[in-house]
Amino acid sequence: MTRLRPGDWLLLLAGFAGLALLWTRQAGSLEGRVIVRVDGRVTQESSLRLDREITVSGPLGSSRIEIREGRVRIAADPSPRQLCVRQGWIPPGGAAVCLPNRVSVENAAAGYDSLNY
Repeated sequence: MTRLRPGDWLLLLAGFAGLALLWTRQAGSLEGRVIVRVDGRVTQESSLRLDREITVSGPLGSSRIEIREGRVRIAADPSPRQLCVRQGWIPPGGAAVCLPNRVSVENAAAGYDSLNY
């Protein structure tokens, strides 16, 4: 078995660097978005990469939307039954709608799905 020469190591390093570059570009292009609507109008859009809390006002009061670790949920809402809060984290491509407060949050998944194809 032959030992690797300096040129072989250089080729391996260049190959790994190329793979890392492709992987990071692909991961960046698959970034998801959060779309918040009040009364059917888009009031905010945000990246899932940014951990933050968004507060929007509806007819019943303020709703608090939490974005953390690439996930999104409605953390607090003044609706009486709290259905959208109990839904928890919204899956990619999913949405949560608080009808009494007229607030909706969509986890706009990046990339293609069967409906976009």
